[in-house]
Amino acid sequence: MPPKKRNSGTTQSKEVKPSTDSPSLEKSPELSVKKHRDKDAEFVTLCKSLRVTDLVCERSWVLWKTVQESMDEVIDSQKRLWGACLFVTVTDLDVACFTLTQVLKAVSMNIKQFLDLVKKMDVNLDTISSKVNSALTRLEKKYDVMLALYQRFEKTCKKIFALTPEGTERETMKTCWTMFLLAKGRTLQMEDDLVISFQLLLCTLELFIKRCSPGLLQPLYKSAISKVQSPPTRTSRRNQSKAKSKPAEPEVDVQLLETLCKENECNADEVKNVYQTSFCAFLESLDLSRSPDFLQGTDVNQQYEEHYLKSRDIDGRLFFDGDETVLAAKDEISQVERTPKKSQPDEDGVIIPPQTPIRAAMTSIRLLRGDLPSTGDRPSINLVTYFKNCTVDPTQDVQKRLERLGLAFSQKFGEAVGPRCVVYGRQRFALGVRLYYKVMEAMLKSEEKRLSVQNFSKLLNDSTFHTSLLACALEVVMATYEESSFKNGGCNHGGDNPAETDVCFPWILNVFNLTAFDFYKVIESFIKAEPTLSKDIIKHLETCENLIMEKIAWRTGSPLFELLKQEHEGGAAEQVETPASFSQPLQHNHTAADLYLSPVRPGHRVLPPESPATPNSQASQVQAAGQAPRLPKSNSLSLFYKKLYRLAYTRLKLLCSYLLSSHPDLEPIIWTLFQHTLQHEYELMRDRHLDQLMMSAMYAICKVKSVDLRFKSIVSAYKNMPNTNQETFKHVLITEGLYDSIIVFYNQVFMQKLKINILQYASTRPPTLSPIPQIPCSPYKFSNSPLRVPGSNNVYVSPMKNSRMSPGIMTPRSRMLVSIGESFGMGNRFQKINQMVSSSERSHKRTLDFGSNPKPLKRLRFDVDGQDEADGSKSGGESTLIQKLAEMSSTRSRMQEQKLKEDAELKE
Repeated sequence: MPPKKRNSGTTQSKEVKPSTDSPSLEKSPELSVKKHRDKDAEFVTLCKSLRVTDLVCERSWVLWKTVQESMDEVIDSQKRLWGACLFVTVTDLDVACFTLTQVLKAVSMNIKQFLDLVKKMDVNLDTISSKVNSALTRLEKKYDVMLALYQRFEKTCKKIFALTPEGTERETMKTCWTMFLLAKGRTLQMEDDLVISFQLLLCTLELFIKRCSPGLLQPLYKSAISKVQSPPTRTSRRNQSKAKSKPAEPEVDVQLLETLCKENECNADEVKNVYQTSFCAFLESLDLSRSPDFLQGTDVNQQYEEHYLKSRDIDGRLFFDGDETVLAAKDEISQVERTPKKSQPDEDGVIIPPQTPIRAAMTSIRLLRGDLPSTGDRPSINLVTYFKNCTVDPTQDVQKRLERLGLAFSQKFGEAVGPRCVVYGRQRFALGVRLYYKVMEAMLKSEEKRLSVQNFSKLLNDSTFHTSLLACALEVVMATYEESSFKNGGCNHGGDNPAETDVCFPWILNVFNLTAFDFYKVIESFIKAEPTLSKDIIKHLETCENLIMEKIAWRTGSPLFELLKQEHEGGAAEQVETPASFSQPLQHNHTAADLYLSPVRPGHRVLPPESPATPNSQASQVQAAGQAPRLPKSNSLSLFYKKLYRLAYTRLKLLCSYLLSSHPDLEPIIWTLFQHTLQHEYELMRDRHLDQLMMSAMYAICKVKSVDLRFKSIVSAYKNMPNTNQETFKHVLITEGLYDSIIVFYNQVFMQKLKINILQYASTRPPTLSPIPQIPCSPYKFSNSPLRVPGSNNVYVSPMKNSRMSPGIMTPRSRMLVSIGESFGMGNRFQKINQMVSSSERSHKRTLDFGSNPKPLKRLRFDVDGQDEADGSKSGGESTLIQKLAEMSSTRSRMQEQKLKEDAELKE
């Protein structure tokens, strides 16, 4: 039976930021122990310690019983599971009984362990609601950001503050960290914004450094202080009217702030802007005295305590205390946080900086800014020339469009991130405009070379093209600033009520009122036109493209449906993409110009055979009565379906590997039903998700083939797939305005629509199987990836991306780093590389030529005592063993590739 419908399971959560004058945790009536005598005494004691209401106690106990009955085995101690049930209940009911930290303390758990436990409780489709899942995602991202910030704070403070016998520096650091937490909480509505939060941290450090006595500072920061600043003055009530016209702001020590920014690889202009727009306003809001030692730890601590109780989640002060509830487990500490080692004693002390989250973000921002043209927010001379060459000059329209979209973007950005963050939105938009102009110029140069024309009037006067290109540039900027992220499925998957603090894709589409299908047309051309994009940004845009194909392009009102309607009305024999093309590589010559301006492909459709009674000269002009004229096939639709089929099969193949490895014959049958649905029953995708049809097709074929596979098992495996969200199987459209689980969708919609087709697979003459699409690793090639030197297993060459990058950043961590064109110290490095290549070539030839006396490779074993060789001896040179393993892997790969090639030729 389908699970009972839960109202909470279909409600999108919206994080409400509590006001500063709201009460702390709600004063709930005291728990009546007499009412809960039927429950475990320890459970009631836990409820009482967390000050929950009778209603919360009752519902949590019912939830616990449901979880207990559903679990095949107890996944943790009862007390911890009780704590998780209480957390789920108060989140669903939206009551303020306790904070997350308080429940963690009560059940003695680390925050990561607790969040994982709550997720594991979701054994049924209706155990954890969408509201709870949204809260978990928000908490996890907020924790990750806070942890990264504290780790950087701790390292930076060691460089700033000197140790004292009395431990005075610790008290100063603690007050500084608490004030930063308070500033972040009051300034940012979106507290998981890593970059702005880090910039606020530097502002807080600047304030404390210039207030410290010189004896507390390290030499670098003693010399960086240009002068001792006077404390910020508070305006009397009599002078408030004057203050409104010219507010008093604490003065920034420019030299000190620039030193902090340089040491932390942060853009000084951006930090100054944060200081003047947000941090000064925060300081003015503090109820502190005007004395030089106004930064009283008790005052700051008390104000943060109030803020933390209102937020009801993580007490950030515990990071400084080293509390177990917020410390990352030892096995979870990222390798990049560890101190890097020198490559070799004789290699000039090359040190590769660890790529912590903050360092990676700062590096990405620096490279983005450095790669943009110096023309600022104006088009270059070349781009102006392209505009002037148009039959209709688009310059004025471009400028008006940028003004209109710029206002909309900065306003919406401020609403999402924080009330004083509109100015940051303007900064992001200015960077986006520079990237927009740069990519547009590159696209036009490519088109000029391809078509040998210079007049692009039609393209450059197409508003949709410009809006899509600008949206893509801004998505790149926000992803670089870590503001648009897909971590843990935390992106906005196109729900009807996205959270106010969510600027993840497709937020930009909503801001610009741009359809996803139009946006998709520019993504691939954008990537090809901008070779400096990092792998992470390319993957981000590829994920955006996948989200469009999976769900966003299928929303009601999308132009995709009109194109599909035209295709199918053109004739039953016509298909958006023929199955015969599945076995062909995903190659096409379509550019963004083709997709925006040439949506049709003249002459592609094959008209019906001529009637004998119709003269040849009129055959192409005669239409049957009432039959609409046939239109040429759409380029954009054809390419969309090519990519859609390949994405759909990739996800299906992965899910089958989880669930049906013992039934490999079912995969092509499921794919045939899945593909048939996408081609002929595309209306089932309206306001739904691609994976909903995939899971339904899998269940249907297993049912008709008498394979025992339940939806519970399907969704359990589905949750382990990348880029998934529980909304996909818990919040499925049934009829207009009605949503329920995937099981209800299958019974009431999918099976009813496809019953005849499904039953055909049980007959003796089942439908012809659809060809399997050829799946590339990625439609986008990473041109900046290191390439292996032919004949070598351990020598790679990476193209010089940017002269400002150090070899340690642009080259993988290896035993030898050489940057051509830069001073690399030791002159014997090239000689070593030559020896490595020569050695690799000789062993490579031996492998291919099968010489008369090939050296046999020893069988390897991996023992607990660290012995690698079969004879029990330890290798004299670690690199020799690694080289042998690499040679074996290379040979095996070549043999596999050759076999695949031969199999393909045989099939042909």
